[in-house]
Amino acid sequence: MLMAAIKQKEIDTRIEITETDILSIIEKQVQQRFEAAEIYEKAGRNELFDKEMAEAEILKTYLPEKLSEEEVRLIISTIINETGANTLKDMGTVMAKLKDQTDGKINMKTASQIVKESLS
Repeated sequence: MLMAAIKQKEIDTRIEITETDILSIIEKQVQQRFEAAEIYEKAGRNELFDKEMAEAEILKTYLPEKLSEEEVRLIISTIINETGANTLKDMGTVMAKLKDQTDGKINMKTASQIVKESLS
């Protein structure tokens, strides 16, 4: 299924995808498995829950190890100092630089919350 998702992205964008794109696809696939597993668990479908969780764990092995929250905070602080960001209007600039520097090694949702805290 992962290979199909990668091939579909290549077809949709009509360009050769990069390693960063592939990591993004894998993260999306993992997230989809977790969401499906949650739905199956609520419905009492334990066999499908187990299947989705097993697939998610397999896919996670292809992702780089995530940075700790302290490491993410340090990187964000450095970017804020480098860019001179001081308001929430500057959040897009900070997030763009953060994404470029970390290449899928962070949870962007958590990073977004940290940036909001830092700029508020």
